[in-house]
Amino acid sequence: MDYKTIQLVYDAGIALLTLNRPDKRNAISFELIEELLAALDEIDRSPARVLILTGAGKAFCSGMDLENLKQLAGRSAEQNLQDSETMARLFRSVYDFPKPSIAAVNGAAVAGGTGLATLCDFTLAVPEARFGYTEARIGFVPAIVSTFLLRQVGEKIARDLLLTGRLFDAAEAQRIGLINEIAAPEKLMTRARELALQLIENSPSSLRLTKGLLSDHARVELDSQLGAAVEQNAAIRSTHDFREGISSFLEKRKPNWSGK
Repeated sequence: MDYKTIQLVYDAGIALLTLNRPDKRNAISFELIEELLAALDEIDRSPARVLILTGAGKAFCSGMDLENLKQLAGRSAEQNLQDSETMARLFRSVYDFPKPSIAAVNGAAVAGGTGLATLCDFTLAVPEARFGYTEARIGFVPAIVSTFLLRQVGEKIARDLLLTGRLFDAAEAQRIGLINEIAAPEKLMTRARELALQLIENSPSSLRLTKGLLSDHARVELDSQLGAAVEQNAAIRSTHDFREGISSFLEKRKPNWSGK
């Protein structure tokens, strides 16, 4: 497949998947979501044994694309529900990916970018990386990512991160269990490849079955929670606060919240 927003390279059993919109800080566009889903399916069917996910340029993924943000307020309820279902499918596809996955976080990973980075089996990050579930700051609800975050860090920490919408650094992300290792920028990809080669030494059948077992443990709960999260993610888009949040963000001003 001829990808426009990502790069996919295979080498020595490793599939290197790079978010390739450096001029947009690898922001998540509708096109990027569709291409990521297609690439994950391709990698699953390929001989590659391990996936490494990273970003081109100085950022890993800065969250939702600004041009797409502008379009959201004018979409129909049905379109909003479809968008939410597609985003949930992307995050679930990363979480349930049947081969070992490694995120090499080379810079900022914000909102949906934090989701992509931390849903891989292993997350490595440079010291300068910044993370954050910033949805509440612009009138969104972090419904889909919260489903996974609760499983990863527990309720008290999840409440802090989701309700404040604050940014936090790689050291804190490692302390609370969202990332595995911190690596210097010049060593990030080397370390990711070292880990990938270590995984390749294991039985591919054992790894696939182990990952399937872990996914099965969470399946019933995630199915139920994500179904509700998709509805909440779509519903917030019909509110005044959502429209005000998007407008103020794009206009670079302080929002005037109404609570409606």
